[in-house]
Amino acid sequence: MTEKKSTKNLKKESKQTIVKDVRNIGIKVIPPKNVCENDIHCPFHGNQPLRGRMFTGTVIRSKVLKCVLVEWTWKRKVPKYERYEKRRAKILAHNPTCINAEVGDTVKIMETRKISKTKNFVVIEKSN
Repeated sequence: MTEKKSTKNLKKESKQTIVKDVRNIGIKVIPPKNVCENDIHCPFHGNQPLRGRMFTGTVIRSKVLKCVLVEWTWKRKVPKYERYEKRRAKILAHNPTCINAEVGDTVKIMETRKISKTKNFVVIEKSN
């Protein structure tokens, strides 16, 4: 005789395995649904520690593998002229394969230890 397993138990088991694979990074963000393999710089599936500053910006370039250029703007007051000037910053960030941010996506990046000469940020959340 063949025994049928209920689908409720299978769903619970699959959810539990997904939760075990994702590491708690200490910040309230939605963890990625995909799993990256062999990416030690991923904060969720690797061993990359997070610290320091956090920014929200737009991806303007993603040509290099696992790397994105994130840009954000802010306004700075010029007291002499009593006006505001627009400033912007561009930072290279590591793009884990589980998040896979593309051009035009709004992402949240956070500071980490130096990954390469110019990369010391990592993408932790993506919102279209």
